[in-house]
Amino acid sequence: MKLVVQRVLNAQVDVDGKTVGKIDKGFMVLCGITHEDTEKEADVLARKLCNLRVFEDENGKMNLSLKDVGGELLIISQFTLYADTMSSGNRPSFIAAARPEKAEPLYEYFLEKCRQENIKVEKGIFGADMKVSLVNDGPVTIILEK
Repeated sequence: MKLVVQRVLNAQVDVDGKTVGKIDKGFMVLCGITHEDTEKEADVLARKLCNLRVFEDENGKMNLSLKDVGGELLIISQFTLYADTMSSGNRPSFIAAARPEKAEPLYEYFLEKCRQENIKVEKGIFGADMKVSLVNDGPVTIILEK
C-alpha cells in the first residue's frame, strides 16, 4: 500500500462536474493498493497517516498532527501509483496494482480505519474519472508505504 500525502489548505474532488468530496485544512491523499496488501497494511498506514506530525506548532516547527489541528482527510484511490515505467518502452504497466475487486474493499476499509481515529474523511468515487484540485500548503508532500 502506498500513500502520497499532501498537506493542503483545502482540496476537493469532482466527478462529472459535481463535487463529491471536499476538505479544508488537512491532507489530500492518493492511495494505491497492490496485490499483497491486506488489512494489516491498512491498519498501520491509517494510524501513521492520522498521527503524522507535519503541521507547524507555535514555534514554526512541524510538530502537530491532523488531530492536533482539527485537520481533515480527502483520500483518492489511485492505481497508477503502482505503474511500472522502467521495464520496457514508454507505456506504463499497471500489473502491480491490485484488481478492483480486491482494491475497492481494502480502500473502503482504510477509509473506515481513518474515521475511527476521529478524523473527518472525504473520498472520491472508486474507479471514476476524477478531477482533483487543491491548494498545497508548504508545499509538504510525503510518501508513506508499507
